[in-house]
Amino acid sequence: MKEQKSRRSGIKVMSGLIVLLGSLSYVMLIAVLNGSLGFLSAMGVTVFGAVGVAKALGASIGMSYGLIMALAILCGVLRGILRYFEQYSNHFIAFKLLATLRSKIFVALRRLCPAKLETKKKGSIIAMITSDVETLEVFYAHTVSPICIAILVSLAVTIFVGVIASVYLALVALLGYVVIGIALPLISSKLLKKSGVEYRRSFSLFNAYFMDSIKGIKDILYHNAGEERKKAVDQKSDELLAYSHSMKKDITNAGALTELAVTVFILITLAVGILLYTKDMLGIGEMVIAIVTVFGSFGPVIAISALPGNLTQTFASGDRVLNLIEEQPSVYPVENGKDFDFEDLQVSDLSFGYEENKSVLQDINMRARSGEIIGIVGESGCGKSTFLKLLLRFWSKDSGSIEYSSNDIENINTASLLDNVTMVSQSTYLFDDTIEENLRVARRDASMEEIVDACKKASIHDFIMSLDGGYKSNVGQAGDKLSAGEKQRIGLARAFLRGSKLVLLDEPTSNVDSINEGIILKSLADRRKDICIILVSHRESTMSIADRVYRIQDGKISEVRN
Repeated sequence: MKEQKSRRSGIKVMSGLIVLLGSLSYVMLIAVLNGSLGFLSAMGVTVFGAVGVAKALGASIGMSYGLIMALAILCGVLRGILRYFEQYSNHFIAFKLLATLRSKIFVALRRLCPAKLETKKKGSIIAMITSDVETLEVFYAHTVSPICIAILVSLAVTIFVGVIASVYLALVALLGYVVIGIALPLISSKLLKKSGVEYRRSFSLFNAYFMDSIKGIKDILYHNAGEERKKAVDQKSDELLAYSHSMKKDITNAGALTELAVTVFILITLAVGILLYTKDMLGIGEMVIAIVTVFGSFGPVIAISALPGNLTQTFASGDRVLNLIEEQPSVYPVENGKDFDFEDLQVSDLSFGYEENKSVLQDINMRARSGEIIGIVGESGCGKSTFLKLLLRFWSKDSGSIEYSSNDIENINTASLLDNVTMVSQSTYLFDDTIEENLRVARRDASMEEIVDACKKASIHDFIMSLDGGYKSNVGQAGDKLSAGEKQRIGLARAFLRGSKLVLLDEPTSNVDSINEGIILKSLADRRKDICIILVSHRESTMSIADRVYRIQDGKISEVRN
């Protein structure tokens, strides 16, 4: 197994998320321009007020009081209009990208399925699709645009103050922007990084554990383990709350430090302005206008300074999402290989291990032909299910060969392989839909007669017809309305409906009684004429219909009945 990928830096996460903007970059540019002009318009209200005060103090202002008031009102109106378009643009981008991200995550999950998903907790994936993706809205709607706006506004104010008043005041303002908008966020980010990352990690683990508890609630009750599970949930909840308190404390301290810095630079600006006035280096009117302008310009950099509290969580979420999107599958689909029609299977000297130097299967040799039922027995954990997954190329073999109709599996088109080979796992997953729709997963264009025939072969038709809705009955979430045996027989019906020439059955009768087992086995035996069946089970009785039986023990296979 590959080592866990190292965590990206905040800059790398940010750049990776920005790359996802793609064709929406022009919308972000519009949002930044509207935001910058909007904030400058908001400042214009107070700045023109300061111009009026400066004119009253005797400064030479070439505008009438009426014009000054009209310009102040115009700035207020423009602020509202530009703010609307800024927010509209930001959220348009955010919601478009959230939909795109969910689509990319689904594509990534499909690409990684099934091998890589076996090592991922389902609750964590759900948290990623919901909470993590929604957290990224903060980045697109409330991070990229404010940073750009802060840069543009700070530069505009610095130039304006330097031109109409004094370069010294401009330098004081610029120093304040650098400290509040760059230095403090970097410091806060380092302080908040640990608590933010730990919070997101703890949230993901809690979500996964809680989801498992909900899904397994019946088994918990059956074994009277409710109190122990409740204590474990409470413990994890307390851990999550502790991380939340730690993070909130760090955010509060960072906010207090920012407010202190703003107050200090306002006082410094005022002191420098008064000093320049007393030294006759600055007129009273210019001083008032410049100081009011600087006082009202800290909003964008304060917004940046407040970002680290959210960004630590955003970066943690972004890192997980980007890792999933960029993660490579264990095997890649073959698209330019060969198509085939199943006639026989030949496995020679096959070896495989999930980890290096830890073989699960060693030097496996077996054969199977159309019209045969091949049995494979062995204790739980001996590698039987792993062998079936290798036959479907869910994992790449370490050595040896798997050949279908004299074609190596590595050279067979994946679509052709899955058309010819179908697998029924020990636990069949059913969607929250009708029985008919769950069966049509195997073949969408199947007629109702074909569906009924497949269910009769799987010994499930009579049960279905006993339900009020028949084939239109809803099975509930994950098939909760059905027993394990009923779900397993629907899985068999899917395989029969699919019509593949090679059917891999992993413990197909483990959840049915002996009577239904006999019915299913008889149905399998009746179907051997047109297809090949590889039947995996730990039950010796299941092997009664097999033409040949292999036993897997200690990672090796031997033929025990011919």
